[in-house]
Order: sequence, then C-alpha cells, then structure tokens
Amino acid sequence: MSFSREVKEELVKQVSSGRHCCIAEFAAIFSLCGKMKKDRWNQPYLQIDTENLTVAQKSYMLLRKSFEVKVEVVVRNHNISSSNMSFSLIMKKHRDVMLILKAVKIVDDNGNLWGNFLQVHQRLVQNTCCKRAYLRGSFLVAGSITNPEKAYHLEIAVLSEAYAVQLQKMLTSFSVDAKIVERKKYYVLYIKEGSQIVDFLNIIEAHRALMELENVRIVKEVRNSVNRQVNCETANINKTVTAAAKQIEDIKYLQCKMGFSQLADGLREVAELRLDYPDVSLQELGGMLTSPLSKSGVNHRLRKISRIAEELREKNGNIPFQKEDSVV
Repeated sequence: MSFSREVKEELVKQVSSGRHCCIAEFAAIFSLCGKMKKDRWNQPYLQIDTENLTVAQKSYMLLRKSFEVKVEVVVRNHNISSSNMSFSLIMKKHRDVMLILKAVKIVDDNGNLWGNFLQVHQRLVQNTCCKRAYLRGSFLVAGSITNPEKAYHLEIAVLSEAYAVQLQKMLTSFSVDAKIVERKKYYVLYIKEGSQIVDFLNIIEAHRALMELENVRIVKEVRNSVNRQVNCETANINKTVTAAAKQIEDIKYLQCKMGFSQLADGLREVAELRLDYPDVSLQELGGMLTSPLSKSGVNHRLRKISRIAEELREKNGNIPFQKEDSVV
C-alpha cells in the first residue's frame, strides 16, 4: 500500500464533530469531483464521480451525517479484466439538492447561483477548524504524498489557478509555505520541506501518518549525521597520512644527506620519534618527548625540519617534495 493511500484511509476515519466542519470538508470534495446535472424532466440533481474508494466512502459519510439525505450509490467496472472501479453518488430529491447547494454556498437562500463554483466561499472557512476540514477534503480528492523513505513531496493538483491560490492562502494562515506550479492542465500546489509536510499532516489531522513520517525523518537525520561524521573523519585520516608521509620523507632525506647530529636536540628527538612511530598523532608524539610538548609545538618542530630539508634539496639541486600544510 502506498503512503498516500495510507494517509487517505486514515482521513476517511477522521470525521469532525461539528456540522460546520463536515460541511466544509464536503464542500471541498464536491467542488473537486461534484457536478450539478439535470434529468430528462429538466430537474436538477447532484452527482459525485470518483475512482477513489476513500473519496466515495467519506462523501457518503458526510452526506448522511450532515444532511441526512438519500444517496444512491452506483459502482461501475469499466474493464472486466481489471479491478479498477468508479463510484457515483447521486442525490435526486429536490429538497435534498437545494439543502446541499445552500449549505456549501453554491446557491443563496433564494436559489440563485452564488459566486464562482470553482472558488472557495469564505463563509465556509471562517473558523480554523473549518479550514482544516476543507484542506482535508481537498487532499482526499486531489492530493498525493511521496513515500518519505524516498523523498519529501506533497501536492494537491486542481484545475483552477484561483482555487489553488485560495488553498495556498489557507495554508499560509497555518504558517505552511506551499508553492504553485502549472503542470499541463493542472495547477499543482506542492510542499517539499519535510517539516512543512509534517505540519500539513497535523493540520488535516492525519496523526498516525504524521508519526510515521517523523520516524522516517529521525532515521534519515541520524543516518545523514553519521555519514557526515564518517566523511569528515575519512578526510582527516587522509590528511594525516599525507602529512605524515611528507614528514617522514623529509626526515629520511636529512638523515641520508646530513645526519641528525647537525640538528638541535629538540628537532633531533622529534625526528627520531617520528621515524620510530610513523602512525601516531602529533599529540601522542608530543607526549613521548623528554619534555612533553603540545600538538602545535610538535607541529612547529616538524615544520622547521621540513624547511631545513627543502633548503638542502634546493642547495643540492633536488626536486623538492610537494609541500603539505596539513597536520596530524
């Protein structure tokens, strides 16, 4: 089962206690997949068409709870060899039709069309709880969310740019920053930030999905943190090995060309210890000295040895070993 389907199946069970919120959620569903039609006697009726079982289930629940109307359900299988089905919910009784249309603010109290059918009527979403319900209905019909194991991406695809902008403004009121992009005939409202998707799931009250996504985010963050630390430590090891190789090369060159007798006691002791312990860090090397030195003190002496070696190479006409500023 996809993560989107898991979220939507959770949303089907999430039914608001307030009738105004149920109406707001149904209004979102009806605006996206509902139609006003007329029968052969020119009488109006309402029909909701969907291929999503969760949308059909939620629509039926909201209609029965909020309006107590008679709903005819038609299930069609367009291909015998396929399990894909479509669902139609039909309300034909004139009283029921007018009750629903007035509640979702498509017609006014006198039965006249009220505003744009594809826009959100502000009286439906005056309350914060109703905004939550409306966004829940919109996502149920037109939303999708990528499996968080793969990527963070949530979107709601609608046909009207004005409708997408209104949904965007609703999300802004919850401090969620959603973007809009045009894709073929759709206007897609999308969120790509993991924390913002968590906020969205909290808004529409998909709490189980929210916890699952948060768990994935925590695992990803820990994994990324470990990878960063490993990469950093690997880089430091590489620098350490390169620096140690340069130091040993310089010390062996001095030993071969002039011996350690001409070096100051402190430099000679560091040079001998470095040859004996090529893999230890500067801090450990400093602790082995007769008069222990700090890491920076040992590094200073090794740099001085390297300078002497470079000067000797130049004097003897040798190609100098490439300098490295890294320390161990």
